[in-house]
Amino acid sequence: VQLQASGGGLVQAGGSLRLSCLASGRTFNTYVMGWFRQAPAKEREFVAAIRWDGGATYYTDSVKGRFTISRDNAKNTVYLQMNSLKPEDTAVYYCAAKRDYYSISDYRTYDDWGQGTLVTVSS
Repeated sequence: VQLQASGGGLVQAGGSLRLSCLASGRTFNTYVMGWFRQAPAKEREFVAAIRWDGGATYYTDSVKGRFTISRDNAKNTVYLQMNSLKPEDTAVYYCAAKRDYYSISDYRTYDDWGQGTLVTVSS
């Protein structure tokens, strides 16, 4: 599946952004979708994931209560709503897809990746 992420930008601390990831193909509803981020000189970090039917979600601790992952299978799109943004959320955000719901926080298990969208949070 091909993925295209969008929605990044510059926002002040405490603000909000919504990222979108549009997928190609007719089998989007069979993929687990994840969001990862990578800050300069840091490793790629898991942010959130959602099961193919939207019935289960998983978040890294640092974003719980602030970020929400969702999907619209009719639109082949997964979203990441980010509220109460902090400067430490600054990174390039990537969406990714995989077939199974195992090791969903491990970026090495994902098969397909979008190009990334930059989120910058100013203090």
